[in-house]
Amino acid sequence: MRNKESTVDGPSTINILTYNCWGLKYLAKWRKERLSEIGRAIATAVPTPEIVGLQECWTQEDYLSIRKHTRHILPHAKFYYSGVFGGGLAILSKWPIVESNMVRYPLNGRPTAFFRGDWFVGKGVACATIQIGPGRANVIEVFNTHLHAPYEREPNDSYMCHRTAQAWEVARLMRGAVEKGHPVIGLGDFNMVPLSLAHQLITTHAPVRDVWRVLHAESSLGAASQPAEKERRREIPNARYSLQENGATCDSVLNTWRWSKQQQKMLFKGGNITVPPSTSDPRAKRLDYIFFGNGSSLFPDTSQWQIQSARVGMTDRHPDLNCSLSDHFSVEATISRLPQSRAPDSHDLSNRLSTHEESGETALRSLTNTSLHPTLYTSYNPSPTSSLLPLPFARTPPPQNPTSTLESSSSMTSLPRGTYSEILDLISAYKDREYRQRRLRLGHFVVSVIVSIVCFIAIWWSNHAGVSFALVLISTLNLGAGVIDGLIGGLFVGSELRALKEFEWEISNAKVLAEENDQSVAMIEGLEAQSPMDNPKVRGPSNRSSEEGKGTQEVEKELWEKVRGSEEYSGKENRRKGHAAMTLP
Repeated sequence: MRNKESTVDGPSTINILTYNCWGLKYLAKWRKERLSEIGRAIATAVPTPEIVGLQECWTQEDYLSIRKHTRHILPHAKFYYSGVFGGGLAILSKWPIVESNMVRYPLNGRPTAFFRGDWFVGKGVACATIQIGPGRANVIEVFNTHLHAPYEREPNDSYMCHRTAQAWEVARLMRGAVEKGHPVIGLGDFNMVPLSLAHQLITTHAPVRDVWRVLHAESSLGAASQPAEKERRREIPNARYSLQENGATCDSVLNTWRWSKQQQKMLFKGGNITVPPSTSDPRAKRLDYIFFGNGSSLFPDTSQWQIQSARVGMTDRHPDLNCSLSDHFSVEATISRLPQSRAPDSHDLSNRLSTHEESGETALRSLTNTSLHPTLYTSYNPSPTSSLLPLPFARTPPPQNPTSTLESSSSMTSLPRGTYSEILDLISAYKDREYRQRRLRLGHFVVSVIVSIVCFIAIWWSNHAGVSFALVLISTLNLGAGVIDGLIGGLFVGSELRALKEFEWEISNAKVLAEENDQSVAMIEGLEAQSPMDNPKVRGPSNRSSEEGKGTQEVEKELWEKVRGSEEYSGKENRRKGHAAMTLP
């Protein structure tokens, strides 16, 4: 007996779960016992998870232990290999994974910070294409990631540039999937707080929304002690509120691994420590996320989905050890498929220009945004019930229907212009740091070579065996350290600088294209003001009917002929030297 209705020969709902397992080999206490129990907890979770993303599952042994308990509900899975010690990422699915790959981040920590390990594990994005049913309408793309950890406090976090570049990379991957017409699920430990720079970048550069913030618009922007949250002048939340409203997944007072060493020692000795839900929770924050975006509805067979619910899970302790299963809690969400709407035809665009509930001017601006830079803006969405961008930051619809529909909008998926400049300043400051580091390391290499030569010369003239041994030892250690520093400065830092230049170019190019788009929108508004007959609200019925037989491309062509014919547009060519060319239809 089927326990779930089907539409378009596929599931009507999908249950999603993301979880940081804290499976550090040799470092995480009771790793094997905890990860085995994590597998059992996933298998017995309600509702049953159907797509799962795991982070910090470092070893095959732990992965297979989880698979042992979940194989009957999640028969398809992929463990992703990356870096020296593995990427720690895995995706489990109820449905077949028809394609997968691991995209490593070009910027991902430094090898000198070996005690942190980010560089050695080769962090990146685990990508999977999942076929949840027959046909194109039942393809979903999943992106699981773990961004660089914030070891230092902002704005002095030297890894902030790396984390921003990683957020840009995962946003670009998700945007590309949406433009192919596929719904997108982005999940993982993003090591960022809501509305931070990385968070804004993901939710604007990619047509996806943070599912928790869609349903909990007033949720916290970090721990109660952080500046962004202090500015809101809210009371310090208790543990229950942190979980149910703020979606806190890290540093909760309910998580035993965030307790003081004295409390942990008592717990490990068999003490039963209970934390009431009313306990103040000043450090709790949300670092784990599920992002979702519908595929472009320009594809006639693309299904549209809505966010039904979101919750924090995996809060129960290990039944025998009485400790939390990980130093994080999970994030879980359910999305539901909307009824299949009429596929768009060649008349939709012209009809929308005439009958859009807002105005012809708004619809025309939406068309302009799409045509100018398809890599920066979402495709034009002819269906008023479907969604690409943006999701409203509010609880919608009314309480009797707790789901949240992804509403259509002509909003841009470009960042505020000042944010582009902020990112460029961040890159510039980090590049200056790395240039200094390279000079110092290469300088150390040169000095070490000179010191070694001097030591060998001194050995030649030394008459004491003890002195000669000391000189050999000094020369060897000094030259070894110098060579390592030279390799890091010459090879690694050089590679990092090249990756920074690529990132810098992409941000600069995106900024230029967004500014050019603003100018073009203003120009078309001017053309409309000069020629009232161009405005769909002003045109009479006869003019509208004459367009009904035109296809989308014909309407776009006429609009662009008007733009090309203006003197303002032709004069822009001289201002675009040094920037990427803009391809017009």
